[in-house]
Amino acid sequence: MPAKEEISKVSEILDLFQVDKILLLVISFAFLVFLAGRFKFLSQKLEKKWPNLRLSILQFTTVFTFAWYIFGSFFIIYAVLRPPEQVLLGLGGSAALAIGFALKDISASLIAGVVLLFDRPFQVGDRVKFNDIYGEISHIGLRAVRLITLDDSLVTIPNSQFINNAVSSGNAGALDMMVEVKFYLSPDEDIIRIKKFLYELVITSRYAYLKKPVSIVVSEEFVGGAFALMFNVKAYVFDITYEKAYSTDLTTRAYEFFQKEGIKKPNMNLNFGSSPLTPENRDPSYS
Repeated sequence: MPAKEEISKVSEILDLFQVDKILLLVISFAFLVFLAGRFKFLSQKLEKKWPNLRLSILQFTTVFTFAWYIFGSFFIIYAVLRPPEQVLLGLGGSAALAIGFALKDISASLIAGVVLLFDRPFQVGDRVKFNDIYGEISHIGLRAVRLITLDDSLVTIPNSQFINNAVSSGNAGALDMMVEVKFYLSPDEDIIRIKKFLYELVITSRYAYLKKPVSIVVSEEFVGGAFALMFNVKAYVFDITYEKAYSTDLTTRAYEFFQKEGIKKPNMNLNFGSSPLTPENRDPSYS
C-alpha cells in the first residue's frame, strides 16, 4: 500500500511537467510581461499629456507593476499547473528552502523591494543621494532600483543595499525641490547689496517656485589660502527636471552682474597646499 501511494505521488508530480502545460506556462508569462510593457507605455503617454501629474503617475505605475508581477505569477502557476494540495505544499516548502540557499542575495533583494514599496523612504521620480551616487529614481523593481544620474548614466542598485544604508531624498515625492547655489566673493564686498541682488536674481528666474521661501545664508570661509564670503542661495525649482538648468541660470546671470559691477572674487593662492611658501609665490601684500 505505501508503495502505491509513493507511485501515485510521483505520477502526480510528473503530470505537472507535461509539454503542453510547460508551453502554456511560457506563453502565459510572455503575455504577462507584454501587458506590463503596454501599461508602462500608456503611463509614459499620460505623463506627457499631464506633466504636472508626472510623479503621481510614475508612483502608481511602480506599485501596479510590482503587484501585477507578484500576483500574476502566482495565478498563472496555479491556473496552468493546478497542482494537488499535498504536492503544492511539498514542492513549495522544498522550493523555498532550495531558493533560499541558492539565491540568498536575490531573495534578500526581493524582500527588501517589498519593504521599500510599503515603507517608502523614496519614490519613483525622487532625486536621491546614495553613497556617492546622485540622481533620479526611474524604477523600483522586484530585485533592484534603477537611478539615472545627472550625466544620464543608468545605475542599478540591489534593493537590499537601501535597507542598511542611509539614503537622502531631495524632494520626497514632491515635484518641486530645494536647490543650493554657492558664490564665493571677496570679503571687502557689500553684503547687503549682494544679498539684495541675489534675491532679485532668484525671483526673476523662470525656473523658480515662489510659493516656498528663498533663503540666502552668508558665512566667512577659508578657501584656497584666503578668506572669502560665501553666499549660499537656497531656493526651490518648480520641477526637479530643471534642477541643473536652474542652477546654471542663477550662476550665469550672477557672474554677468559681478563682472559688470566690478565685484571681485576672493584673492586665492593657487599654490596653497601644493608647495611651500616662498618669496616667489607668497602674497605680495606681505613683506
